[in-house]
Amino acid sequence: MELHQVRYFLAVASTLNFTRAAEQCNVAQPALTKGVQKLEQELGGQLIYRERRLTQLTDLGKEVLPMLERTLASAETVRRRARDFQRKEVAPLKIGLAPSISASLVLDSIAETTRGVPGLHVELREGAAEKLVNLLLKGEISAAMVGDVRDMPDRIDDWSLFEERYVAVLAPTHRLANRPSIGIEDLRETILLERADCDVAAKIQQAYFPEKPLHLGHRSGNDLHLQHMAAAGFGVMLAPEHMPHLPVLKTIPLEGDLASREVRLLAVQGRRYSPALDAFVKVTRLRDWSSVVRTT
Repeated sequence: MELHQVRYFLAVASTLNFTRAAEQCNVAQPALTKGVQKLEQELGGQLIYRERRLTQLTDLGKEVLPMLERTLASAETVRRRARDFQRKEVAPLKIGLAPSISASLVLDSIAETTRGVPGLHVELREGAAEKLVNLLLKGEISAAMVGDVRDMPDRIDDWSLFEERYVAVLAPTHRLANRPSIGIEDLRETILLERADCDVAAKIQQAYFPEKPLHLGHRSGNDLHLQHMAAAGFGVMLAPEHMPHLPVLKTIPLEGDLASREVRLLAVQGRRYSPALDAFVKVTRLRDWSSVVRTT
């Protein structure tokens, strides 16, 4: 199927006149007719019924008309996007965010990058830190913001941006909800909702309760699932302070900042940066993150 054949058919479908369709497509009428006939042969049926001055779409023509319209529109979109890219009018940038990393943390960097890179087109992808590392190595994303990463590959450049404390996330009806802060003894007597593959509970356990295990309750690998459990009163979730959370939930600091993590920027080492990625990395690394931390 050739795109010019599709364009010829759509012109006839809109005008119901081969002469006007040929003028619209800027081709001779025999060439247009031949193109439509080839399309009919490929689709295995007549698309246009023509008798003297009467031109109509057949049932097959009516059936495939919207699909062929979308096909041509998609092809034209691809051409425009490629043309804009070659002219540097579109600068794609794919950024991966770990599930507990708020998109609000990258908005200022994106805005500043846009000022230096006209046509910036950002796509945000979410995934576990280890998955984002794999996407970086495959070239499917340009950069990533994550917390702790186990076994960081040598090929990944890794820049620490700022340290982020953990807070307690709980329902406003929870017995600890009105405390200004939550201490070690409170955690000892509280059911904690456990996030799969999260080491904050282990850090607290090793540092503050080496002889007695924490009281861990329900468990999930999905932050949102745990938040719904917390909202239902099933327990307390320990989470990074900038993690997006349900509006119904409260966040309360932990006394003495019992646990924290470093938020890191990742990119592939030695890979040539696009202008968009180069600007984003520089802006993000040079940003004064002190204005971001401790705002909750």
